[in-house]
Amino acid sequence: MKIRINQLCQKLDDWQLSPAELAARALRVKPEAILSARLVRKSVDARDKGDVHFTLTLECETARPVRLPRNAEEIQNGIGDGSLFQKSGIRNRPLFHSGGRCLVVGMGPAGLFAALTLARAGLRPVVVERGRPVEARERDVAAFWRGGPFDPVSNVQFGEGGAGTFSDGKLNSGIKDARCRTVLLEMARAGAPESILYQAKPHVGTDRLRAMVRNLREQIAALGGDVRFETRLTGLAVDAGRVTGAVLEGPGGTVELETGAVVLAIGHSARDTFEMLLRAGADMARKPFAVGVRVEHLQRRIDRAQYGPAAAHPALGAADYKLAVHLPGGRSAYTFCMCPGGQVVAAASEPGGVVVNGMSLYARDGENANSALLVNVLPEDFGDGDALAGVRFQRRWEQAAFRLGGGDYRAPAQRVEDFLKNRPSAGPGEVAPTYRPGVTWTALDGCLPGFVAGALRQSLPLLDRKLKGFAHPDAVLTGVETRSSSPVRILRGEDLQSNLRGLYPCGEGAGYAGGIMSAAVDGMRCGEKILEELRVESGE
Repeated sequence: MKIRINQLCQKLDDWQLSPAELAARALRVKPEAILSARLVRKSVDARDKGDVHFTLTLECETARPVRLPRNAEEIQNGIGDGSLFQKSGIRNRPLFHSGGRCLVVGMGPAGLFAALTLARAGLRPVVVERGRPVEARERDVAAFWRGGPFDPVSNVQFGEGGAGTFSDGKLNSGIKDARCRTVLLEMARAGAPESILYQAKPHVGTDRLRAMVRNLREQIAALGGDVRFETRLTGLAVDAGRVTGAVLEGPGGTVELETGAVVLAIGHSARDTFEMLLRAGADMARKPFAVGVRVEHLQRRIDRAQYGPAAAHPALGAADYKLAVHLPGGRSAYTFCMCPGGQVVAAASEPGGVVVNGMSLYARDGENANSALLVNVLPEDFGDGDALAGVRFQRRWEQAAFRLGGGDYRAPAQRVEDFLKNRPSAGPGEVAPTYRPGVTWTALDGCLPGFVAGALRQSLPLLDRKLKGFAHPDAVLTGVETRSSSPVRILRGEDLQSNLRGLYPCGEGAGYAGGIMSAAVDGMRCGEKILEELRVESGE
């Protein structure tokens, strides 16, 4: 008998019980009566600080029919663990009247899953990444954080895995798409923790994510994909409104690749590629994004605020939060990419700029919690200009942060109490900043737009009412965070193609995703659209 048990309450002290033991207890049968059991979903319920517990959904199979409690139901099949990857008889047929191969530009989650979709269908895509393989990239970034030179080729923004490689690796998303399950399964098979398959807020952690990315790349190569690192897309050949080729610059020089299908998964920081696309005639538009800072607290204070007396329980781990407030005048301030037990990282992609981001390991066992604290920025805030006005707006404040930090990639930082009282900080209180290569204590107004600084000052006391201690005097603000999303949207139609036919703008950099999961799903969708077009062209 196959059974799903919903809304099962699990006490914290029972956290080490197996799914089979939990199922047996819920069904009031002996453990040997459970043939198999697995977790489908697990979340923390901390609404009552005096009764923090887990809420579970379990699926199990029993040796014989049993009487079901009210929160259980008999099912015919469990959640499928198959794949949505399309199989196809297509084998390198001419693409849109061109004799070339599909080209995937960028190896973040959108590019990786677009390439995997194409490779699984029997195509052998060319996959290019302007940065280095994740192994080399990890060494380059670590050297920079220790005070070494900035590398414009290999950094937190550029390289295999994309910007998400140095993050918390959060996989929760607001999108409702069956492909999400496929993405989770593929990630787990590639080395991500199995817990991502049932956690309500799944995360991989930057340490586990790097190995997963490498394994996905190896799958693509094993299926015939041609993976090229330190290779940039620098031009497009267009004939009668259709892409017919691409110009690539790599270690061996300039190469012209014949192709009629380009998945453009370039990420939100490939500013030179944005400029090239504008010159090539791709329809692009300015879009809203956000600017702000990273805020750091002691993780134990966040745990206490979220879990109350249960905060130290070994079942819980580091607490997270997600906060937002609407301000008079129409602005909003909100937290984004919260990293429990993590660190603030140097995330510049251009010389002479300071950009901050956050990351955490799978264990989330660092002393500090950090999160972006952002204010929405609208196209009218950029001033007049073309589709890249938002890029120039970002760059202006990143360069200001570089100068304010001392011109050596240290980041400007300020205690919350000092920020609220409009005075420079002289040093830390109880919270030691984690940003490397280090911080310069100062006043952050010098690297924030006036309306952003004003909105942050308005929001901090209001957010403190939602999460006690959020505006703690010794919490640290580090600036500037400008890369939470792309300032550009590369326009596309329902067929996911640009006005330049055969060009598929994809993922976060193109303005169609907001995190690892949604970017990966968008990559799959673009790959599927190419396969559909191939079938139309071939008459299938």
